Amino acid sequence: MCGAKEGGLSLDGVNVAKEAVIQGQVLRGDEPVGNAYVRLLDRSGEFTAEVPTSASGHFRFFAGEGDWTLRTLAPKADPVDRQVRAAIGSVAEVTVSI
Repeated sequence: MCGAKEGGLSLDGVNVAKEAVIQGQVLRGDEPVGNAYVRLLDRSGEFTAEVPTSASGHFRFFAGEGDWTLRTLAPKADPVDRQVRAAIGSVAEVTVSI
């Protein structure tokens, strides 16, 4: 069982039944954006975590259940906020266009 869409991040070794996963890709047009940063903010807007995007623009967080904000920071782009809901047993796939 792969669980990820083609070209997305592999879920090998991830027990989705026990994790709330938020993952996705940062794009500028059709091009992936590497070396961007994606922040995970809790429902009150407090910083929780930050990861850099891979060369293919991908990122992944393991989060608690609930509502989160993804804040994407990339060179030559304004910050972009996206709302996402995490739930144990599912993968929230997010595409962020900058």
